[in-house]
Amino acid sequence: MVGITIDLDARVKSVDRELARADARLQQAEQQLRWFKKQLFGTKSERRVDLEADPLQLHLGEQPRQETAAKETSTPVRGHARRKRVRSEDNEDSGLRFDDTVPIVRIAVPNPELEGVADSNQILITERITHRLAQQPASYAIIESVRQVIKRRDTGDITCPPSPASALEKSYADVSLLAGMLVDKFRYHLPLYRQHRRMKAAGITVSRASLTNWTHSAIALLEPIYTAQQASVLKSKVLAMDETPIRAGRKSKGKMRTAYFWPMYGDRDEVVFPYAESRAHKHVEAFLGDFEGTLLTDGYGAYPAYAERREKVEHASCWTHARRGFIKAEDLEPGRSKRALEYIGKLYEIEAEIKERKLEGESKLEIRGDRSKLVVAEFFEWLEEELAASSLLPSNPFTEAANYARDRRVGLQAFLANPEVPIDTNHLERTLRPIPMGRKNWLFCWTELGAERVGQIQSLIATCVLHEIDPYVYLVDVLQRIDTHPQSRVGELTPRRWKDCFADQPLKSAINPRPS
Repeated sequence: MVGITIDLDARVKSVDRELARADARLQQAEQQLRWFKKQLFGTKSERRVDLEADPLQLHLGEQPRQETAAKETSTPVRGHARRKRVRSEDNEDSGLRFDDTVPIVRIAVPNPELEGVADSNQILITERITHRLAQQPASYAIIESVRQVIKRRDTGDITCPPSPASALEKSYADVSLLAGMLVDKFRYHLPLYRQHRRMKAAGITVSRASLTNWTHSAIALLEPIYTAQQASVLKSKVLAMDETPIRAGRKSKGKMRTAYFWPMYGDRDEVVFPYAESRAHKHVEAFLGDFEGTLLTDGYGAYPAYAERREKVEHASCWTHARRGFIKAEDLEPGRSKRALEYIGKLYEIEAEIKERKLEGESKLEIRGDRSKLVVAEFFEWLEEELAASSLLPSNPFTEAANYARDRRVGLQAFLANPEVPIDTNHLERTLRPIPMGRKNWLFCWTELGAERVGQIQSLIATCVLHEIDPYVYLVDVLQRIDTHPQSRVGELTPRRWKDCFADQPLKSAINPRPS
């Protein structure tokens, strides 16, 4: 009997373990199903909606409450005087606004009531002007350079001026076309084949291969500027780094290789997108080299591994990435996840107050030390208590999120000791957005060299946007200037320094489509 009892107990324990594993698999499958539903039908924004603060806020698919509808129908509406609308300069969407660079086509509207009336019998009192926003098809022009061949009567010498210089040698593409193609493709995500169709519709016949060659050749001219900007980024005291995938090069028939850009954002609002064929740790070492300062990243292990090998490198972690784990755990652990998100939300409220008050340096550090430090300490203390007291499985989403944050505690506290360290890498993620947006248009790069060129031009255009520089004006200038500019001063052509050195009087194209 004793043997039978022991055997039954062992079988019960075995069944219990199987049930626990099955329950864990079921929870994981349900979590994945909710994630897929959210990707298909839900919002991907991480913005929190406070239903308690706004009880009338509805979610997708939620029906309005009957009692709310009944209450709204019985609410009296008080009469009021309509106020005249005042346009706010801060609201860019109200009304039509345009600056002096926008061409204006003046059209005189005939008055049928004055038909046949002599001009001498008309007295102009005033003019009433209305504006409408119009659009013309993509405008292309042919520059016809006329060079007269002259023979001097006195000497008999025959002279003719040289052909106008071109950004690309022996090319009939003007610098204005090169800059426009680069901006359209990499700023506004218009692939070359669509630009080719637009040219054809405008009456221009040119081969698709020419557009590709012009694009590659123009970016190759800009490579020294990209290299100088990368060197400037590596001099930053605080550097944010991430990685984002790109399809580049052919892996096999019908398949493209998955490679990566490793965007780096410096503390002087400069960004570069170096390319590597994989996500291996060695690329962090190759790109950062002898960097000294604070490295702000997500939770990928390559970054802290690099910082551990460098005495003069401090690793800081991103609170947004720590927060995302608790957002994913909300469905299974709503109470615990809400508490964690409230703690993190307090940190962002403090950062928003710092930004609103425009605090810097010691003032910023003082606010973080007095308030943020206390919130961080309470958060990790509560997290330790939850992990010790709860009986959650290691595969539970809340457990994974809590372990993620706990393992990166030192990095998540780095912003408390250095006022120049941001609380997250959101500024970098906003800047690298053109890469995933572009993937939806051009999908992949045929070659690794093409991917490198994409990273180089995106680095310059994205930095132009950060410094409020028109990328078209910048590219028209530097494509003409790069051949004659001293190599020792190539750093002056990076967007940040170009704004101070040449933005007041940029070089323009022959047709000058954008007047200053």
